[in-house]
Amino acid sequence: MDVLQWLFDAKIEFSGGQFLLIREVLGNVFGLLSALGGMRRKVWAWPVGILGNLLLLTVFLGSLFGSAETVDLLGQAGRQVMFIATSVYGWVRWRQARSEGGTAVEPEWASWGTRALLVAAMVGGTAVLTPIFRALGSYEPVWADAWIFMGSLLATYGMAKGWVEFWLIWVAVDIVGVPLLWSAGYYASALMYLFYGVFTLAGFFVWWRVRNRREDGRVEVETAHLDPTVRTR
Repeated sequence: MDVLQWLFDAKIEFSGGQFLLIREVLGNVFGLLSALGGMRRKVWAWPVGILGNLLLLTVFLGSLFGSAETVDLLGQAGRQVMFIATSVYGWVRWRQARSEGGTAVEPEWASWGTRALLVAAMVGGTAVLTPIFRALGSYEPVWADAWIFMGSLLATYGMAKGWVEFWLIWVAVDIVGVPLLWSAGYYASALMYLFYGVFTLAGFFVWWRVRNRREDGRVEVETAHLDPTVRTR
């Protein structure tokens, strides 16, 4: 209980009354580890990500968890719940693929029809959720919060399905997420989003490379390292 109390109360304080919650820092560290595992197509990426989601859920619903100094970001909080549900699906899917003797997931390009649906879902979902989040009292600009929520949902689902394009959805989320989180005072998350933007671009090219070389039928891909090692058959 003492450890939990410390976790909820601990913060790093700076001059001018600024601070970082330890929960926010740890949650983003787990998120980074999960992204790294996803790039390497490791099953453990999913449970590690869930731990980070649970921590960040308590951060973005600060008023419910005794953090009166922070504002509530309902889209950010809601996406943690969504992450957990979608991560369970991805975890099961990748474990099944692994148990069948293959890799956890084989990167594939989404069809043009699927890409069109992803764009429509991103824009339409943001438009639908914006007034809902605003009515619930989310932080302005609310459309940005809704955009991040929808992008996170689609990117996580795309990762579970093995679509290479899911990395680009994360880039779109990061571009909006950095200024929103910084303005709301979530500095650790804003800085992590900035780093994620570069990281997700790298992930896109790694998966693209794996997909193209596997399509050629000339190589086997070993994902024990960040940059896949390619062996000639």
